[in-house]
Amino acid sequence: MSQPNANRRVALNATSPISQLTGVGPKLAEKLATLGLHQVKDLWFYLPLRYQDRTRLTPIGALQDSSDVVVEGEVRLATITLGRRRSLVVKLQDGTGTLVLRFFHFSRAQQQQLKQGLTLRCFGQVRRGANGFEMVHPEYRRVEEGAAMEEALTAIYPTITGIGQTTWRKICLASLQVLTVNPPDELLPHEQTQGIGLVQAIQILHQPPPDVSLSALANKQHPAQLRLALEELVAHRISLGELRTLQTQHQAPEIPYQQELTAAFLKAQPFQATGAQQRVIAEIGQDLMRPTPMLRLLQGDVGAGKTLVAAAAALQAAEAGYQVAVMAPTELLAEQHWRNFERWFGNSKFKLAWLSGKTKGKKRETTLAMIATQEASMVIGTHALFQADVEFKHLGLVIIDEQHRFGVEQRLTLARKGKALRPHQLVMTATPIPRSLSMVAYADLDCSIIDELPPGRQAISTVLIDSTRRASVIERVAHACRDGRQAYWV
Repeated sequence: MSQPNANRRVALNATSPISQLTGVGPKLAEKLATLGLHQVKDLWFYLPLRYQDRTRLTPIGALQDSSDVVVEGEVRLATITLGRRRSLVVKLQDGTGTLVLRFFHFSRAQQQQLKQGLTLRCFGQVRRGANGFEMVHPEYRRVEEGAAMEEALTAIYPTITGIGQTTWRKICLASLQVLTVNPPDELLPHEQTQGIGLVQAIQILHQPPPDVSLSALANKQHPAQLRLALEELVAHRISLGELRTLQTQHQAPEIPYQQELTAAFLKAQPFQATGAQQRVIAEIGQDLMRPTPMLRLLQGDVGAGKTLVAAAAALQAAEAGYQVAVMAPTELLAEQHWRNFERWFGNSKFKLAWLSGKTKGKKRETTLAMIATQEASMVIGTHALFQADVEFKHLGLVIIDEQHRFGVEQRLTLARKGKALRPHQLVMTATPIPRSLSMVAYADLDCSIIDELPPGRQAISTVLIDSTRRASVIERVAHACRDGRQAYWV
């Protein structure tokens, strides 16, 4: 009976463990896992940071200072110098000039290897030294005269301690061989991908041909990069759509929209709510009445009155017997919400609670007990609100400010504290979001926009100033402070 071939290669595919690739042992696989690289396909999308052009030789006589080049020449001298730092100096000549290779860290074996008459091909950055051009610690290898050059640009990968660029290139090349044999399905229509397939895009970005535009790659404008970006955006859009579908399958509290209550709240303010605020309050009120969770993004400039709209929604939820959680990414912003809610509801029947990472000891225990027993109807705080020891009794509405500072999972972690009923969610942002971007980044949310500022409120101007004008910016801020105004640094 014939014995099975113990050396038969296992047919790999996209989902094969990365440890099955040639050259990936247990220790390397463990390091790759810390980067989230577990399967062969993970390497396909682990793209280089930049590229080096090693596809053409540069004559030593044509070298320019601070350039990254490949040179080839014959070793004419290899000696140890004892200047300020002991170094191994190798003089390389190619008929057009002489280049010094300098090594501050070297072994005896390396010294013995670099003998006169040896032909070396070196890559590194050229610097002008006291005696002409030098390369310090170049990459080099012995070659035969006239040996072929690299056929593609050399990829430089993001890395961690213990994984060199040579290792990255070897394992990524091994993953590309799997890609060629077992390519993934094309999911996007051909007419939307500029004629570049998924396999072709991945291959180009790992091994760009010599004639590729380096500036296009550096600016992330190469068609292969745009092809993968489109794939990623579509996948993100679909995943958020699925997430929304899952969320709407939960049951949510049906909170009545009490127009009289809202009208009385707005009338009590020392200013007139804008038409945009009243429109958005009504939109949210309609959402709160549904038996499925509201998932709504509230967008408006700084000063547009988003907090007032959120407070009107909180009032509806609290009046219906549910708790409200208001979360902000920083203590400063959370304290601003606390002061506003304290002004609006401090003397009402609804008790407020404050919780942040700095709430410690007995005070924290008391606050957690207030939340767990629903003694606190409205809870304002930071990331501390979604920690494991925070238990709500009847959470009906979650309000999150500066949504982009939180991840989707963090938002859902807080929402899951609703237990039997999934709370409604209202997230707010002052960051202008183009419609096309919101359709992708916030595909799981409906969108309301406060597109009207209160009377007398000046528009907010956002200005980008070059770093060369730093001194004038400092002077402008100092002048404003001297005039009694305020400034803040983020």
